[in-house]
Amino acid sequence: MADSSRLDTSVTEMLLLIRNFKFLWFVALILSAYCSLGGPFLVVSLAREAKEKIVGDFRAHDSDTGSAPVQIALLSQRIHELTEHFKTHKKDHHSRRGLLMMVQQRRSLLNYLKRTDIQRYHEVVGRLGLRVSQK
Repeated sequence: MADSSRLDTSVTEMLLLIRNFKFLWFVALILSAYCSLGGPFLVVSLAREAKEKIVGDFRAHDSDTGSAPVQIALLSQRIHELTEHFKTHKKDHHSRRGLLMMVQQRRSLLNYLKRTDIQRYHEVVGRLGLRVSQK
């Protein structure tokens, strides 16, 4: 008797596993169809195009991708996107920490640019529309 009940539970467990596997397979099928219709990959390509546009607008020469003005512009774009994110997700404190770190990084880059090239600093601040506190 004990062996037959053990067999029944193992068969029941196997049927549940098969049912779960079919469900996961269905979810994978739906996700692959969603991605082929331009799901999340469409967003990534738009982000790449936006990034290339920002780099093109703020670079000093053709191969410039990492100078301070370019980094400031990219950080400003990401800060703006996260600010919009927080309008709907008010309790997302983990991302808020990332936002604060980005703001600090941008502030450090702005201070560096101000020390090294004040004319370029004023140009970047003006083009990005950043408010600068007077100390």
